[in-house]
Amino acid sequence: MWPKLMEQKNGSSFTGFILLGFSDRPQLELVLFVVLLIFYTFTLLGNSTIIALSHVDPQLHTPMYFFLSNLSFLDLCYTTSIVPQFLVNLSGADKSISFGGCVVQLFISLGLGSTECILLAVMAFDRYAAVCRPLHYTVIMYPRLCALMASASWLVGFANSLLQTVLIFLLPLCGRNKLDHFLCEVPPLLNLACVDTTVNESELFFLSVFILFIPVALIIFSYVQIARAILRIKSAAGQRKAFGTCGSHLTVVSLFYGTAIYAYAQPRNNYSQDQGKVTSLFYTIVSPMINPLIYTLRNKDVKAAMKKVLWKDSDSR
Repeated sequence: MWPKLMEQKNGSSFTGFILLGFSDRPQLELVLFVVLLIFYTFTLLGNSTIIALSHVDPQLHTPMYFFLSNLSFLDLCYTTSIVPQFLVNLSGADKSISFGGCVVQLFISLGLGSTECILLAVMAFDRYAAVCRPLHYTVIMYPRLCALMASASWLVGFANSLLQTVLIFLLPLCGRNKLDHFLCEVPPLLNLACVDTTVNESELFFLSVFILFIPVALIIFSYVQIARAILRIKSAAGQRKAFGTCGSHLTVVSLFYGTAIYAYAQPRNNYSQDQGKVTSLFYTIVSPMINPLIYTLRNKDVKAAMKKVLWKDSDSR
C-alpha cells in the first residue's frame, strides 16, 4: 500500500508534507515557541508527578487513581507526539515533515485522543460506582476489571486510529503537500485530497460519532445518576464530599470533549482552518497541561500525598 501512496506527483516520489502552521504570522512564532516550551515543561512535570504519587503512596492505590495515572501517562504521550515537532517547525524556516513522520504522528496522536475519549467514560463509570454504589464499590471495581477496562480503552482507541489513518492516506493527493495546520490531523488532510471525499467524510464522521458521542452519552448517564444520588444525601457536608470526588473529572471532561467535538464532529464546509488550529492547540497542548492542576488543586488525597512525599524528602536531609 505504501509504495502506491508515495508516488502521487506525476510518478515521482512523494517525500512529505509542509506544515504551514502559523507561518503566515511570523511575529507570532517566537511567542508561540516560548509559550509552548513552558506549557510542555509543565505538562511533563505535572503528569509525571501524578503518576509517581499514584505509584508511591498506598493511599492512592485505588481504581480512581489507577485510571488517573493512565490519563496522565496518556497526556504525556499525547503532547510528546505533537509538541517536539511543532517546536522544531516554529524555530526555523524548515516546516517539513516526512510522509512516514506524518503517518506516525496522525496514528499516535489520533490513537491517544481516541483512547482518552473512552478512558474518560470509564472514569465516569468509576465515579458512578463510588457515589451510587458505595457499599459494593470494591466488589464492582475489582483490580482485574479496572485493568481490563483500561486495556480496552487503549485497544479500541488505537483500532479506531488505525482505521482512520488508513482511510485518510488511501486518498490521492495529486502532489499536494502543503498542510494548513501545525500537525497531521484528519480535517486538514481531507482538504488536500484531489477527489470527492463525501464517502470518506461519512465513514470518518461515523467513526467520530462512535468514539466521541457514545462515551459522552455514557458520561451524561453516569452523572445524571450521580446527581440524583447526591440530592438524596441529607447533609450538606456529605453532598460536598460526593460532589468533590466528581468535580475534577467533570471539569476535565468538559474541556476535552468541548474542543474535540468542535474539531471532529462538524461538517467539512463549516470547518475553519484558523479556528481548527486554535482548537487543536487547546485539546492537544493546553488541556494536558491543566489536567494535573485540576486534579491536584481540587483533590485532598493528591495534595496530602504530595505533602507526605515532600516531608519524607525533607526529613531524609
